[in-house]
Amino acid sequence: MARGSDTSNQIVVPQAKNAMEQFKYEVASELGIQTPNDGYWGTMTTRDTGAIGGHMVRKMIEMAERSLAGRGGGTTR
Repeated sequence: MARGSDTSNQIVVPQAKNAMEQFKYEVASELGIQTPNDGYWGTMTTRDTGAIGGHMVRKMIEMAERSLAGRGGGTTR
């Protein structure tokens, strides 16, 4: 899966690429996972990369929820 993975999960907002890359390193650090010195993540275990990705998603959902809650109002069904 590592081969070609750059093309399968494209960032919707290209300007956010650097921020997402930095976010990945921050999350890995929070989890105590050693990041690759050369920037190549393909030699890492699936368990570690999955933990990083899963934690990133949880944190992004939390940020979105906080943003929506801060707006007030919103839509209800």
